Amino acid sequence: MNKFCARLAALVLVSATGAAVLAQQEVATNYPSRAVKIIVSAPPGGGLDIVARVITDRLAKRWGQPFVVENRPGAGGNLGAEAVVQAEPDGYTLLAAQPAPLTTNVVLYRKLNFDPAAFEPLAIMSSIPNTLVVRSDFPASTVQELIAFARDNPGKVNFGSQGVGTTPHLTGELFARVTGTKLTHVPYRGTAQAVNDLIAGHLDLLFFQLDSVREQYQAKKAKMLAVTTAARVASVPDVPTMEEAGVKGFRCDTWNALAAPPKTPAAIVTKLNGAINEVLHAPETAEHLRTMDMTPIGGTPDETRTFLKEETARWGAVIRAAKISAE
Repeated sequence: MNKFCARLAALVLVSATGAAVLAQQEVATNYPSRAVKIIVSAPPGGGLDIVARVITDRLAKRWGQPFVVENRPGAGGNLGAEAVVQAEPDGYTLLAAQPAPLTTNVVLYRKLNFDPAAFEPLAIMSSIPNTLVVRSDFPASTVQELIAFARDNPGKVNFGSQGVGTTPHLTGELFARVTGTKLTHVPYRGTAQAVNDLIAGHLDLLFFQLDSVREQYQAKKAKMLAVTTAARVASVPDVPTMEEAGVKGFRCDTWNALAAPPKTPAAIVTKLNGAINEVLHAPETAEHLRTMDMTPIGGTPDETRTFLKEETARWGAVIRAAKISAE
């Protein structure tokens, strides 16, 4: 009797599991059947917003359903992430995020209203080159000259960022750590003010995205000492990589990702991931992104989850070593 009951229970479990899988597959087959909202955790006009709109526009054309972008910046991306984590896990509300809410904020903030690791990663959309630029009259024209000057003047060389815990801030802290220098961080409320202060000579250097400082570099209003990518960037071919400039292993691109709320059905995650990858690597999309110095990335959900975990560990170590807090 006991054996019969055990077998019956096993059959019921298998049947229920199979029914759930079939239900998921049916939902995914009909997905999307209405508008999909993409919450962008940054203001309009920046790199994250631009690439999110490029991808969602192509997804809308592919599936014949609207993909509506809603910008919800604030608290280092936390406000947008909070909105998505509270949404129904049905694939109709997604998050487009910069690194912070998915990786570093869990270390920067004492308390978050969400668990970054609980999101269902969809893909890394693109990476964007970062640069090391200095004011035009700074007494160094190479990375090694900058390092030597900073070592001779500990704490007297300053660098700007868009705020505590942002990628430029953490990149500057990492640079100081690996080069044995001491730099002074100057946080700003945004990109434009920091760039303007660099041009005006009030700021020594920036670790900013290429698109934020290319115009100033080309106009000779700033000196670009290096890019932080693995290879040189086509639009500034004369600028060396950090590796070429003598800072071994130093790489720090800015990237952006798409994620779904926790417990989104696996079948929908798989369908979204496949479509996002196809869109990213379509020749017209890839070329469009490259005109903005963005590189399409993609990848599987598991690869994306592993990458996010590695980034959290990498930058968490920098944050703890520099004793950085966003509060």
